[in-house]
Amino acid sequence: MTYELPFDDVYEPYHASSPTDRVILELQMYGHRPHQDEPDARPLPDDEVIRAGLAGIVETFAGMLGDTRLEPDLDDLLWSFANVFHRAAERVARSLDRNEEAQRSSQQEQDGSEVKSVELERLTAEGITYIERRNVLEIMRDEAADLYEAQT
Repeated sequence: MTYELPFDDVYEPYHASSPTDRVILELQMYGHRPHQDEPDARPLPDDEVIRAGLAGIVETFAGMLGDTRLEPDLDDLLWSFANVFHRAAERVARSLDRNEEAQRSSQQEQDGSEVKSVELERLTAEGITYIERRNVLEIMRDEAADLYEAQT
């Protein structure tokens, strides 16, 4: 015959959370964000996700301001929305230009050492990321401009 004691939380002592528990909780809440000098492994949004998201934003914005006193401002606001992506793409393009210059400089400074080689590899990977980000922002700009034309 086996006897089991009933489990009662009243007698369970309090356990403080561990550092690992806090890290996991923060990652669940805020997600992983790489440091500035680390590559970002997060994916870029797909074209369909971009199109659906931007269409939803423009539709919601137009529905919210339509038939109100702010309706005359809708054209300017939607154009400004498209312009946000244009400015972001230009900002990333400027960063890409600086990166390309740093790559050229790093290529000229190559002396066969691993340090210089790793630096050039990091700059190249960073440049590829800038190109991908610029391309996605240009897609977003073009899609927002198309939605602006369709709405106005």
